[in-house]
Amino acid sequence: MSVMRITVLTVPDCPNAPVARERITAALDGREAEVELVEVRDEAEAARWGMTGSPTVLVDGVDPFAVPGAPVSVSCRLYRDEEGRADGAPSGEALRNALAGAKECCEDDLLDPIGRAGRGRRAPVERGLRAVHQAVLRHFAATGSAPSMSDLEAVAAEAGHIAHNVLAELDTEDFLALDAEGRVRAAYPFSAVETPHRVKLGNGVEAWSMCAIDALGIAAMLDQDTRITSSDPVSGHPVTVSFTSGTARWEPEGAVVFVGRRPGRGPAADLCCDALNFFADPSTAETWARRHPDIPGRITSQAEAVALATQTFGPLLAED
Repeated sequence: MSVMRITVLTVPDCPNAPVARERITAALDGREAEVELVEVRDEAEAARWGMTGSPTVLVDGVDPFAVPGAPVSVSCRLYRDEEGRADGAPSGEALRNALAGAKECCEDDLLDPIGRAGRGRRAPVERGLRAVHQAVLRHFAATGSAPSMSDLEAVAAEAGHIAHNVLAELDTEDFLALDAEGRVRAAYPFSAVETPHRVKLGNGVEAWSMCAIDALGIAAMLDQDTRITSSDPVSGHPVTVSFTSGTARWEPEGAVVFVGRRPGRGPAADLCCDALNFFADPSTAETWARRHPDIPGRITSQAEAVALATQTFGPLLAED
């Protein structure tokens, strides 16, 4: 199980930030966690983090004290303790309950299919797996479409194998997905068929992406500027994310990502890709979650979604 991450979002010189941090330390009671204090200086930055006042506490990227419909804000935030009294930071009891809930959540990691249960998405060198996998990704990046078997034969042969066998193993291990005819239908983060997420690369090529997290990871994987065009599945409102020199600009500024997965075992393409979507604001993400009670998940901030995507897809084309 991964170490819990606690982020305290605060405006500069907020008098309640040290109080929140002190109560977090007490609530942890010796439990291991990464605690970080982040200063937020304007509303655009607050929107990226999902901050609705100072201080805002995120547990693994989620605000456990979020009030539905609360706007992005860099003003002081008020909390209510167990007696209903106003306070400038969550109470110790509220924090203990929130951290206990986070422990239960992390026992069954919703993000496992994205990162292959902690094994990562970078294929091993053995049996030509990495060489062919990287050739598939580069073909998508150069053309926007999947390679044919013949496109991969030379790369597989150089490793002493045939493309059909290498692709079959990559499919079994969920580095990519094949259709019934053995053709590449997905090579995370790319899709060979239309999805709600279109990505324009810095080289001018346009490609479909499997999900919101996959789309966010393409800029880091290719070290290119990208522009993602998607839409909120509840409201239909357009959502765009533009990466310029590694910096993401979201429209609308309050957009978020819902990360969900269906129970059971199987490839990411079947378990979670259609349950990882962009939403124009947290309220529509909450609506979607209520409409799909069979899909456990949570809302992630812009910063957490980009970090997850970069961690997952950034290394895929790195030199050996």
